[in-house]
Amino acid sequence: MRLIDRYLLRQLLGPTVLATAALTAVAMLSQSLSALDLMVNQRQSALVFLQVTLLAMPQLINMVLPVAVFVAALVALNRLHTEQEIVVCFAGGMSRWRVISPAIRLAGTIAFIMLLSNLFLQPIAQRAMRDELFRVRTDLASTLVREGEFTEPAPGLTVYAQSIDGKGYFHNLFIHQTKSDGGSTTYMAERGHIAKRLGRPVLILQNESTQEFSPAGVLNFLTSDEYTFDLAALSNTAELVAYKPSDRFEHELFFPDLKQSWEQRNRKSLLAEGNARIATPLYNIAFMALALSAIIGGGFSRLGYGRRIAGMAAVAALTRILGFVAQAACESNVWLNVLQYAVPLGATAFALRSIFRQRAARRIAMPQGPRPALAAAT
Repeated sequence: MRLIDRYLLRQLLGPTVLATAALTAVAMLSQSLSALDLMVNQRQSALVFLQVTLLAMPQLINMVLPVAVFVAALVALNRLHTEQEIVVCFAGGMSRWRVISPAIRLAGTIAFIMLLSNLFLQPIAQRAMRDELFRVRTDLASTLVREGEFTEPAPGLTVYAQSIDGKGYFHNLFIHQTKSDGGSTTYMAERGHIAKRLGRPVLILQNESTQEFSPAGVLNFLTSDEYTFDLAALSNTAELVAYKPSDRFEHELFFPDLKQSWEQRNRKSLLAEGNARIATPLYNIAFMALALSAIIGGGFSRLGYGRRIAGMAAVAALTRILGFVAQAACESNVWLNVLQYAVPLGATAFALRSIFRQRAARRIAMPQGPRPALAAAT
């Protein structure tokens, strides 16, 4: 790569990194707001909140990368063209392809990195996040008791705790259990916590009292320093993690296990997701080409390129919307998956045609030298 090529590449690389970081931070903010439910309702630690937020980053970065490439390219190219650095490149004999090649190389490199992320990094992170969310959702400590609220974690079972400290201990605990034979039992304890005994989840009640009504109406009252309340009936160990299409690897999307009823019903959705993983990196190249077309696709203007930039921004937005529409349509018709590739490739072809058509138009508009002389001679 020559010196001028490296210079143009550096001018594009810096804004691309900054735009990606800025848009990723905004996307992470929205993701973190939805993940606050883990800390508020599920009483999870800040470490779990941070882990879930970071595991969502690969998918968020893949979503914002094409937009970051487009914005960064517009900023860098507009500055280069306004300061007439690109004009100097053309005046020095560089072809249009030579001028735009650093930008296309950068977009191609980003597309390749995004493809690797879509194929490997995103499903790994999404699976880890899904496993963590499943663990949180099935956590007995968070589903059984809510501070200051009466909860019914199972039919016939009511639980209340006045407060929960930072170590996970329940204070002033109240449990009422209605039995199928018509009897009922009420447990009251000063403190309690969840533990495991012989591999089974239990609730340890300390300084507790038990009031039990038999079906015959007899009241039994007992007190003890410690009582073990079995929670095995509330622990659904047979439940498994259900992975969404975004959590699956590419071979699982293209070659699903058709013996599973869910995968039979959602085979078209899996194929649409698999093709989208391969097609979406192409939007980086398409958006870079659109940005180049907005700046280089027309003549030089000292007044700026606001109108052309706005037009190409509208084309870029329309292109991405059409991509989402095509992916949704592929869930009902497998043959429409070709549109997921046609949309970004079509946008790229449109942008490159406008760039090189400007060059051809300039050649046609060049004045013809010999004609005036012939006219004067006659």
